[in-house]
Formats: sequence, C-alpha cells, structure tokens
Amino acid sequence: MAIHHFQLQGEFIELNVLLKLLGLAPSGGAAKAMVAEGAVAVDGEIETRTRRKLRCGNSVRVADEEVLITAAASDAS
Repeated sequence: MAIHHFQLQGEFIELNVLLKLLGLAPSGGAAKAMVAEGAVAVDGEIETRTRRKLRCGNSVRVADEEVLITAAASDAS
C-alpha cells in the first residue's frame, strides 16, 4: 500500500477535490463516480458524500492508496 501525506493549506479540502488534485481520479466527474460507487473510505468508513470536508487528521483510502491529511507547516515570521 502506498501512503501519501497531504499538507492542508486551509481549514479543509473537499474529498472530490483531493482525489482529483492528487491524481487518484483523472477528473472531478471520475472522483464523484468513485465516491458514489463506494470505492473511497474516510477514516476506515465508506464515504458517499463527494463534498465531504476533510480536515487535519483524516485519512482517505482508495484501492491500495492511502492519504493522510496533515497540517501545513506554519510560517515563523
């Protein structure tokens, strides 16, 4: 299984946006279809909401790919 770390830049990212951004889905439509088919799990549970808000600490699994959502490094100015 491949594990990826995604640094969250804001408060949240929507599930379908994450899938497309990381290339786990070739398009937004494909991401929505994957979620609708039950092919995506968030924190170990099948997720059916395409716009599920993912926050720091969540994990997303698609086939043999897992994405861990982490906080972005804060700027020390």
